[in-house]
Amino acid sequence: MLVSILHRATGSGMATVGTALLVWFLAAIAGGAESYATFRDVFTTDAGNLNIIGYVIGIGLTACLFQHMMTGIRHLVLDLGAGFELKTNKRYAVLTMVASVTLTVLFWLYLGIIK
Repeated sequence: MLVSILHRATGSGMATVGTALLVWFLAAIAGGAESYATFRDVFTTDAGNLNIIGYVIGIGLTACLFQHMMTGIRHLVLDLGAGFELKTNKRYAVLTMVASVTLTVLFWLYLGIIK
């Protein structure tokens, strides 16, 4: 049940937050250099690194993406007719969470942001 709820929540979260950020980003670009600088300053420090808001939004959206993707793969397996046994289904549900956390950490390590 938790994985199903997370799947819906991450999909809605990505759609809502992602769309709002995209619209804000496009409006900031259209508004000129000063408007874009304001947008950029919300998420970065003066040195160009992410600030706490940038980390929360960036890592949060990345975690949502990987959780939604892993649950989607789980649903694909279920749609193929496999994994309906209670033990197997629970194992797949736990694996979606483990895989999403692992992929999020690996992604940010690859970017060189988390050290």
